[in-house]
Amino acid sequence: MPKGYVVLTEDIHDEAVMEEYGMASAGPLREFGGKVLVVSTSERTEVLEGEWHGTRTVVVEYESVEAAQQWYASESYQAALPLRKAAANCNVVILPGFEFPGR
Repeated sequence: MPKGYVVLTEDIHDEAVMEEYGMASAGPLREFGGKVLVVSTSERTEVLEGEWHGTRTVVVEYESVEAAQQWYASESYQAALPLRKAAANCNVVILPGFEFPGR
């Protein structure tokens, strides 16, 4: 079963509320086995082609797409979500990891 990845691009307009969100969302992230792989600000993001949204990009790994979906739908994360929505305009996707055929 491939791992699941949550990718967020955030255009943050209220840093203080975003810090509150970070504290409120840490528990649910750990509860569902999330592992933060990337946190990159726009100054550190190298766009090679096209356009990239936001001032920060975050990538979180879960054991599966289902675990990532359970995290997002959980009561504990849904309680933190309004803080992120108040602090930033975001794009959020869940992506399946890639596994080479025959492995």
